[in-house]
Amino acid sequence: MGRARHPGTTRGRAPCFMGVRARSVSLLSRFAPDLVGITRKDLLADLAAGSAAAFMAVPQGVAYALIAGLPPKMGLYAGMLPVIVGSLFRSSRHVQAGPTNAVSLLVGGAVATYVAVNGGDPITIAATMALMVGAFQVAAGALRLGAVVDYISAPVVLGYITGAAVLIGIGQLPNLSGTDGARGNLLQSVSVWAQGLADWDPLTLGVALGTSALLVILKKLDKRIPGAIVVMALGIAADYAFDLRGRGVKTIADLARVPASLPPFVLPSLTGLAALLPLAAAATVLSLVESAAVGRSLATKSGDRLDTNQEFIGQGAANLAAAFTGGYVVSGSLGRSAIVFNSGGKSRMAGVFGGIVVLLLVWVAGPIVDHTPIASLAGLLLVVAWNLIDVPRIRTALKTSPGDAAAFVVTALGCWTLSLDQAIYLGVAISLILFLRRASLLKVTELGIDKTGRLREVELDDETQLGRAPGLRMLHLEGPLFFGSSGELRSVLDEQIADASVQVLILRLRRARGLDVSTATVLSDAAQQMKTHGKTLILAGMNPLQSQRLERSGAAAIIGPEQLFPHRPKWFGAMDASLRHALSITGESSPAMEDYLAWRARQGPEDSKP
Repeated sequence: MGRARHPGTTRGRAPCFMGVRARSVSLLSRFAPDLVGITRKDLLADLAAGSAAAFMAVPQGVAYALIAGLPPKMGLYAGMLPVIVGSLFRSSRHVQAGPTNAVSLLVGGAVATYVAVNGGDPITIAATMALMVGAFQVAAGALRLGAVVDYISAPVVLGYITGAAVLIGIGQLPNLSGTDGARGNLLQSVSVWAQGLADWDPLTLGVALGTSALLVILKKLDKRIPGAIVVMALGIAADYAFDLRGRGVKTIADLARVPASLPPFVLPSLTGLAALLPLAAAATVLSLVESAAVGRSLATKSGDRLDTNQEFIGQGAANLAAAFTGGYVVSGSLGRSAIVFNSGGKSRMAGVFGGIVVLLLVWVAGPIVDHTPIASLAGLLLVVAWNLIDVPRIRTALKTSPGDAAAFVVTALGCWTLSLDQAIYLGVAISLILFLRRASLLKVTELGIDKTGRLREVELDDETQLGRAPGLRMLHLEGPLFFGSSGELRSVLDEQIADASVQVLILRLRRARGLDVSTATVLSDAAQQMKTHGKTLILAGMNPLQSQRLERSGAAAIIGPEQLFPHRPKWFGAMDASLRHALSITGESSPAMEDYLAWRARQGPEDSKP
């Protein structure tokens, strides 16, 4: 007789262990599906892809910190823990957090503006901005506001990126010539630079232009060559070999040395939050729009399913990490994300490995970065700025529609004449105006009988003579029926009421969307006016929700139940019924109208058609 196994033995614990494992797999499937079933081969691919992005992150981090007017080490620290944390919490397996050109320019302008007005340490202020941006982004994701970025139009984003690219290029002019520069709008920056041109340094200019030329050549030879790494390494080697710093060429050491250390723990200041609020809000919007654009671009290629709300949370977590580890505001980096994707990254672990590699590189060889010539970075940024100006997309925005062209031009001009946070708000305002304008568009066409005896639409001002019955006018409404379109609807109805030839007016609402109290009031007022003038308003094709709202608003009672013809299963069923009713009111018809009604009577039910 076998001995009974104690319930605490391994076999007894197996179901519990299996349950925990199942729950863990379930959590991974929900929040990190790319890690479910990941293999050693996948991890090796992630290590290779993350390392490639890390080697790009070093020169970019230094260069972007230069744009922001912050110590180079802050750009490097922003490419360490923020990348790791952002990769773990976002939904995309390819998007890499880190400093970017546009965000760096915005942060630099915001920090300089704050310091000029309120004083303070730029490093602490940049960390506080990252803390605020991170908190805003996590809150936006938790509140499921991911769809908000869809209301920032593409021409506005393009205008901002183009404007920022020009400012990046202009901002590097003093570093090209080895002369003094100044922060400010486009004209101020160029003016101050031009005044100091008498003291330009030929060697500095040669290093800068040589760097730009080499980058262009390397790209033309093979796009897979990491040009930024090559030119940075050559610049460091040139300083060691020819003592460029001793010959008057400034290096990173002249700005602030990069220590060979791990990221420090930084406690952001909580003073001056009110003054930083509009600046942080602008950085939040730009970071989210940029990150969402990168994520969607890569998701289209990879087939991944992107959760915008989770992306917000991941990006916010990255900024919180930057705030406490010596970095500044980060966003989704298109360049480094594309490297991870093109290098065969399989999961979010590519970002984790990439952040670790940057950390190790700085820890081991941080002081070597001190020998990077500023002119070399300026040459690199000139090429970056040029590549940001997407001429084909600009042409498309300018010729597609006047609204898109205006949004692009006004946003770009705003970048050059206003502070960048104000330019962001200007762009958001333009996007909202365009959205409201398009949302309020109500398309109104006239229905009549053509020469083939079919019902068709023409524009209200079309001179085409349709077959009409005397005293009858039929209008087709398409678009949203809400307060934004109520004025347009009122104008159309006033014209028909004032037309002495119109005795009965049919409005077909089959393609109209929604109906609120504003539009219901417009319809009831029009019906009342028409009754006063001995005319009749008929509504046809309403959906159940529209019919319900007409009832609740009291418009149905004013218009008259006998004048309401809700949607019917048969194609144009409600329209046909309302048309016969209208002819019974006018007492007159036309041969074309009679032929049409006779033809419609012969048609069978077509439930599947609109």
